[in-house]
Amino acid sequence: MTEFISDHSDTRLDIYARMNEPQLRTIYEPKEGLFIAESPMVIMRALDAGYIPESVLTCKEAFTGHGKEVTERIGYEFPDVPVYIGSDEALKEIRGYQLTRGVLCAMKRRPLPDACEILRNTRKVVLLDDVENPGNVGAIFRSAAAMFMDGVLLTRDCSDPLYRRAARVSVGTVFNIPWTYTDMNFGMFKEYEFKTAAMALKDDSISISDPCLRQEDKLVIIMGNEGYGLKQEIIDKCDYTVKIPMAMGVDSLNVAAASAVAFYVLNS
Repeated sequence: MTEFISDHSDTRLDIYARMNEPQLRTIYEPKEGLFIAESPMVIMRALDAGYIPESVLTCKEAFTGHGKEVTERIGYEFPDVPVYIGSDEALKEIRGYQLTRGVLCAMKRRPLPDACEILRNTRKVVLLDDVENPGNVGAIFRSAAAMFMDGVLLTRDCSDPLYRRAARVSVGTVFNIPWTYTDMNFGMFKEYEFKTAAMALKDDSISISDPCLRQEDKLVIIMGNEGYGLKQEIIDKCDYTVKIPMAMGVDSLNVAAASAVAFYVLNS
């Protein structure tokens, strides 16, 4: 269902041009809201994972070019979903549009699983506490998917994995790996027989390459805020405190880079 839009003030563009991501997230409250997927690869991975599109916004060039596969698939699978083709004038004021390779798709959120459901069916999980940057969240998801982690848990202070930048940086892997929000519930981890490992630069920590970590049948890797790391009270409750050894006076890695190293070592 193709519709042409020539005016930036057209109300059909509201969810793309005039609503921020927290507003989209709660647009149908108490039901789940929307998120914006950008770029053909991210949109296709969301569709593969079963997410339902609400509308598509594209430009004339992408409609017949690199976005053609997306618009054709949505037109075939969801014939009632509108595909808006915006003029250059209508699109140039939408911030970030040029970063999307010409295609944006508003998609319906789904109910998140319970944390216990994820723990019941996994062995290696990462728990993010107060990771604020959506780019870091997206990069951690990408590393978790690539390095054989089974799931991602996030405290509610973390950036939303379905925010545009997070999903884009994850290259759509946020749709492939189970995730949900949870409290820092160490009783729940023990109930499902998980040991916990805090990633922290402490003198009494063990190396990420310590064999005892790979020998654990079930393990939760806990990673903290970009600026101040993990809170001491969280570290104190963990079974292990783990660090990545550094050279040349480097004190730490970015949390996303550290996640890639940790996941690789633990699963190699």
